[in-house]
Amino acid sequence: MSITQERKQTLIKEHAIKEGDTGSPEVQVAILSERIGNLTEHLKIHQKDYASRRGLLMMVGLRRRLLDYLNRENEPRYRQLIERLGLRR
Repeated sequence: MSITQERKQTLIKEHAIKEGDTGSPEVQVAILSERIGNLTEHLKIHQKDYASRRGLLMMVGLRRRLLDYLNRENEPRYRQLIERLGLRR
């Protein structure tokens, strides 16, 4: 369900604004999107895993708040991010 360290480093390198950037909204949203995708696949198999479902809903909410923040602060970066990640909005 969680992502590997190598995959996480790849996502950080792809979405980082500058060298060593791990906390920008782009990086956080990319990592959350990867985790949400993995957890969604898990829940397709294990429908009654309610604890994981709650975690998924919390991650989706956090991603939504980060995207709202980015849209409010810098709309061109927001548009570019949702296009790169293929998110609907």
